[in-house]
Amino acid sequence: MVTIVDVARAAGVSKSTVSRVLDERLPRSNSETAQRVRQVAAELGYVRDPLASGMRRAGTSTVGVIVPRLTDTVMAMLYEEIATAAAGRGLFAVVATTEDDPATEQFAVQTLVRRRVDGLILTTARLDVPTAQGVPHALALRTDGIGPAAIGDDRLGARLAVRHLIDLGHRRIGLVGGPGYASSARGRLAGYRDALTDAGMAVDESLVAGDSFSMESGETAGRALLDRTDRPTAVFAVNDNTAIGIMAAAHALGLRIPEDLSLVGYNDIPVVSSLPVPLTTVRVPFAHIATTALDLLNEANDDRPPRTVVAAPTLIPRRSTAPRPS
Repeated sequence: MVTIVDVARAAGVSKSTVSRVLDERLPRSNSETAQRVRQVAAELGYVRDPLASGMRRAGTSTVGVIVPRLTDTVMAMLYEEIATAAAGRGLFAVVATTEDDPATEQFAVQTLVRRRVDGLILTTARLDVPTAQGVPHALALRTDGIGPAAIGDDRLGARLAVRHLIDLGHRRIGLVGGPGYASSARGRLAGYRDALTDAGMAVDESLVAGDSFSMESGETAGRALLDRTDRPTAVFAVNDNTAIGIMAAAHALGLRIPEDLSLVGYNDIPVVSSLPVPLTTVRVPFAHIATTALDLLNEANDDRPPRTVVAAPTLIPRRSTAPRPS
């Protein structure tokens, strides 16, 4: 089915221009642009959908939110913040999960669009796969480097975390990272490198492990880093889930936190402040990111250039970090 986005792309104009030119309720324009739009629409076989047009004008007051999984506390927290912010604007937020699979995400997008959502907020952006095209959308927590996005400053957050460990005297600092397709994981890896370089310390690639956001991945990577004679005295984890996995690995190896190993996580999910050893972590302003994503979604309907809004994180020191053991 040919859409106004297809016509706009082929005619080299904005979708709002196509919509105005082809709206039969408006006075007919005979400008060169209008004539080109009508010609391209005819050549492509565009047929106006009265129902879709009516829904765009009236709106369904519904926003679709796409997340990798709701078992991830971070995604559940962000969805709740989006739902709350949406309700304050008279909107209703519905959620779909994708298991971070691009094919499943495409199906979720198509399904929500068929159900006439006014727009989409996606937390699943991948740097190697284009985000949904032709649909009003905004990205949250991750960016694809193209579309409008509300994100945290992952690079800065990682620098704060690693600088904290350096200030405590640690010199062998490991990183348990995340998947390379996620901008958040890449930003935190870059911030880890930045902090070491700023302190005049070499980056030891053998101390970098992990490729997922899960507890299981954190435990596996934690064992790889800690079960060695020259183990690090501190580890920065890409998120709180992986940090909990590292705690499990340390416990299995008979290491105490923070006496034998200092540990910093990321996101500040609620459980980490109540662990037997409360976790030092980097707090992300989820409420701010949620409201910004809704603002950007509104802008997507105004043909404004897409922009990325970056929110500053905060280091939250707790008992899982301590000076390097002598």
